Amino acid sequence: MDGIPSVLNVVEDPSGKDFARAVTEAEAITSNNSDTEPFVGMEFESEESVKVFYDAYASRLGFIMRVDAFRRSMRDGAVVWRRLVCNKEGFRKFKPKRSENRKPRAVTREGCKAMVVVKKEKTGKWVVTKFVKDHNHPLIVTPASARRNVLLSHTRDEKDAKIRELTAELQQERKRCAAYQEQLAMILGDMEEHSNHLARNIDNIIQSVRDIESENNAFSNS
Repeated sequence: MDGIPSVLNVVEDPSGKDFARAVTEAEAITSNNSDTEPFVGMEFESEESVKVFYDAYASRLGFIMRVDAFRRSMRDGAVVWRRLVCNKEGFRKFKPKRSENRKPRAVTREGCKAMVVVKKEKTGKWVVTKFVKDHNHPLIVTPASARRNVLLSHTRDEKDAKIRELTAELQQERKRCAAYQEQLAMILGDMEEHSNHLARNIDNIIQSVRDIESENNAFSNS
């Protein structure tokens, strides 16, 4: 497919084996029909494969893909739902001007509804659950070389974003572990104190029983 097969020939794989497999799968999907577009029920082996495929599809049609919302599993925190949109999705939030001399930023968001939504099934495959094809703005088809550069640029950006995301999660997990260790130490301290208190009570009971037995023996012998 124009824009995908040449990626690995241009630059060393920026995301490792997962990216290479994703490109291979995208090539296989479009090998019989270069005009293949997403459809509900379409299956992918990985989330990365979905991104590569939709990014190539976006470049071919003339828009730029943006990785949008996601949801995580409540069980293990892994991403199980992802939405990929047009970069003109939504509307930019306007902020008060800081200076009258500053030029206003170009409007890049136009409320475009084009998107693809995928969900990870129990089988491990990612399945398209929603696809909106139409855009509310003109599409601009770029040369294959430019599309390839966009694909690589997005992949690097996503890799950097993933690293930042994982780093933040690691820091959160470290803080959580430290809090758990502190709570565990407090619980163990309370348990030890309770155990010592219980042991003292048992010793006192045993001593009281012995004292009573001694008094009874003395009374019997008198």
